[in-house]
Amino acid sequence: MAVRLTKRIVDAAKPKEKDAYLWDSSLKGFGLKVTPSGRKVYLVQYRLGGRKGRTRRVTIGAHGNLTTEEARVAAKQSLGQVSIGKDPAAEIDKARADSSMSTLLEKFDEQHIKVRLKPKSQEDYTRNIRLYIQPNLGHMLVHQVSRQDVARLHHSLNDKPYVGNRVLSVLSKFFNWCEKFGYREEGKNPCRFIDKYKEKKRQRFLSGIEQDRLNEALDKANEDGVISEYAIFAIRLLSLTGARLGEILSLKWEYINWEMGTLDLPDSKTGQKSVYLNEPAKEILRTIARQVDNPYVICGAKPGKHIVNLQKSWRRIRASADLDDVRLHDLRHTFASIAVSGGMSLPLIGALLGHSQPRTTARYAHLASGPLREAVEKIGRKVDRSKN
Repeated sequence: MAVRLTKRIVDAAKPKEKDAYLWDSSLKGFGLKVTPSGRKVYLVQYRLGGRKGRTRRVTIGAHGNLTTEEARVAAKQSLGQVSIGKDPAAEIDKARADSSMSTLLEKFDEQHIKVRLKPKSQEDYTRNIRLYIQPNLGHMLVHQVSRQDVARLHHSLNDKPYVGNRVLSVLSKFFNWCEKFGYREEGKNPCRFIDKYKEKKRQRFLSGIEQDRLNEALDKANEDGVISEYAIFAIRLLSLTGARLGEILSLKWEYINWEMGTLDLPDSKTGQKSVYLNEPAKEILRTIARQVDNPYVICGAKPGKHIVNLQKSWRRIRASADLDDVRLHDLRHTFASIAVSGGMSLPLIGALLGHSQPRTTARYAHLASGPLREAVEKIGRKVDRSKN
């Protein structure tokens, strides 16, 4: 049916059992679709390549969001593009492809993750995107992702609270990035107001006996040659320095300051820092054979590279030492626990570990009960004597 579309005509249009169309008599190709639910949408229909060409339709917008005359102006613009050989529908398809979650996650990886994040964070981000975000949201357009979609994904990981929270953090950063570069409307991050799961802070420390078992397992692995000697050196250095895994694996010979007895790292999780070496750590570094044309201390299988992943070697060592619940990062916790039980202050321990925030070191405060008990007894004896 062809009639000049006006507000009165559009308002009066009634829904039918199937989609119904009204076509404008004064602007060929401009029309209105009325769905069975009563929704009214303005559209443009055109043919490419003459009479035998392909017919395409482009949605302009819903009645109510647009007036009839605003829709007519938009229709004229689209039909004007057709008259000079352009295909508005193809432009829309391209824009949708460019704004898909999959496409933008790839851009996020190239422009943010690989450029601005440290290697460990890069690994965490890409793993969460690959395993959880891409499979669940990758098929959607970025502007379509709602808070309900994010909440559904987060809830699906309620049995893995730590993982669920990390996925939520990555998504929040991603959508902030999208807003920054105009891929989503500002202030519409769908991760807002989604509460993170409570996480139980896991603290595992090796006892003296367990440390002995670990050292024995390392000695045996070295004798048997079951893992790389560089992996053994790395694990020993982690135990003796309290350094982070990435700091030891990426350690270069040029970072070692023999005169000061430090590892002067130009970059770390908390920026530039120095790791102080005790004599056993220095002895291990003196033992390591320096490879020609390899700047790294902990050499990997590839020429000129360092070991990238220590987990396989660690699993073998901890199984041999009967320490199956111990992670590599727990060696850093153990270093700190020994320092606390030895009466060292938390600020001093924080400096040794390279903590940028005092609250990070404060997690070890409860381990200081021994020194605190000894201190309070000394005070008590002093006070008691002062009464006599």
